[in-house]
Amino acid sequence: ERVRAAQKMTIGPWTHGPDFADNRVVGEVDFGPEAPLGFLEARMPWFDYCLKGIETGIMDSAPVRLFVMGRNTWRDADSWPVPGTRYVKWHMRGGLSGSARSLNDGRLTEAASEMDESPDSYVYDPRDPVRGKGGNTLGLANGPYDQRPMEERCLTYTSEPMERDMEVTGPVRCVVHGLSTAKDTDWVVRLCDVSPDGFSRPVCDGILRARYRNSLQHPELLDGTVAQCEVDLWATSNLFKKGHRIRVTVTSSCFPRWDRNMNTGGDNARESEGVAAVNTVFHDALRPSHIVLPVVG
Repeated sequence: ERVRAAQKMTIGPWTHGPDFADNRVVGEVDFGPEAPLGFLEARMPWFDYCLKGIETGIMDSAPVRLFVMGRNTWRDADSWPVPGTRYVKWHMRGGLSGSARSLNDGRLTEAASEMDESPDSYVYDPRDPVRGKGGNTLGLANGPYDQRPMEERCLTYTSEPMERDMEVTGPVRCVVHGLSTAKDTDWVVRLCDVSPDGFSRPVCDGILRARYRNSLQHPELLDGTVAQCEVDLWATSNLFKKGHRIRVTVTSSCFPRWDRNMNTGGDNARESEGVAAVNTVFHDALRPSHIVLPVVG
């Protein structure tokens, strides 16, 4: 029973401080009156049951409880991922979305490219990393802050306005077919919900150090060829409302949240001098970079 209790999962919106029971405004977004859930409220029944043997009813509750951003409601589930989840690929594409002031303003579509498309490139210099603001952090300004100031230095791929509501609940991953002039570099991918007024709200994100693309135990430096890299964006729950857009942002740093990759292939923790790299994302018929979204309903 204690093992089952430990497996219970709660997924909620980004929060501030040690006890956020009175805080429903996170970053620049109001998640509504149902969002607040204090740490003690969530934890004490579990600790009382496991450590004191007090019957709190925790074992009668659902093993998964999650907050659906956009719907701004809590939901219980009996399993994870939730029943009825289907995984849908959204592909990074060339052309212009007309919605982002980024390095490329690319498109995001369910359909993959059936022809050659020119790749997108940018320079990542560890001496001048893209700074992060908001997101799922501790000790830094966290929450869903508008990402547009950061996106100006990134690649973005944005969908057309949604024709209907779409709920994304579950683990998210992104496959990047990437090339770098460096021996090692990072791929940082962020999923955002773009409202009709242009506000780009972070939903989830992740990072992959390229040398660990195939194994954490046996790192492999880059060799100047295109490498398939899978970035884990962890899990989320968000309703992309009708009229909103889905945006995927690709870059190579999010400082100071994550340490800089010095691009040398050496021990980053012991290095102070890095080298600039030209990093390229491919999205043609043979190398379809894409994000995989867990769609419910």
